[in-house]
Amino acid sequence: MEKKVLVVEDERTIADAVAARLRAEGFAVEVAGDGPSAVTAARRNPPDAIVLDIMLPGFDGLEVCRRIQAERPVPILMLTARDDETDLLVGLAVGADDYMVKPFSMRELAARVHALLRRAAKGAAVPAGPPTLRFGDLEINQAERRVLRAGVEAHLTPTEFDLLVHLATHPRTVLPRERLLADVWGWADASGTRTVDSHIKGLRRKLGSDLIRTVHGVGYALEVER
Repeated sequence: MEKKVLVVEDERTIADAVAARLRAEGFAVEVAGDGPSAVTAARRNPPDAIVLDIMLPGFDGLEVCRRIQAERPVPILMLTARDDETDLLVGLAVGADDYMVKPFSMRELAARVHALLRRAAKGAAVPAGPPTLRFGDLEINQAERRVLRAGVEAHLTPTEFDLLVHLATHPRTVLPRERLLADVWGWADASGTRTVDSHIKGLRRKLGSDLIRTVHGVGYALEVER
């Protein structure tokens, strides 16, 4: 069965190019050119994934992301013309799973959409290992996809949760960014290491800066009590 992708982009040449590439990859594609029509399209014909530009008429992609994710979680790849970390962190915080900065390779965009869908299917499966992971005051309930720190629930995005679980299944082990990209995002190359960095910042903001250690030039480790 064809997977459905909603492309939300107000620049017609970019929208047409993205839609053509995704159709060539075997996806059924619908295109929306502004914020309100994107939300309407997602409600009328729920997509399996969304490629979403930040700068849109009507209301912006961040608001589109908020409204859609509040109704039904869906993997979202956000497009931005600015390599601005604030925009990226806000996008990830409202529920985007990944981002790409314009101009981008259509080949890489298609690969990332495939990876998002693979990871979404994997996330829907019954998790392996113990249903709950506990490290000191950190509790990760895999079955319910809930995280508590010192008894307070942290509201993580699907990608943040998957990243935290992966770090927690290898406690105190430094995991290279490239390995995290392969294991969590399903990417075969290292072109998106900043995506990992941005999600780590999101986890630190929600769970505390002491939980994840950076090994500069290598990767990250979950620092938990033995």
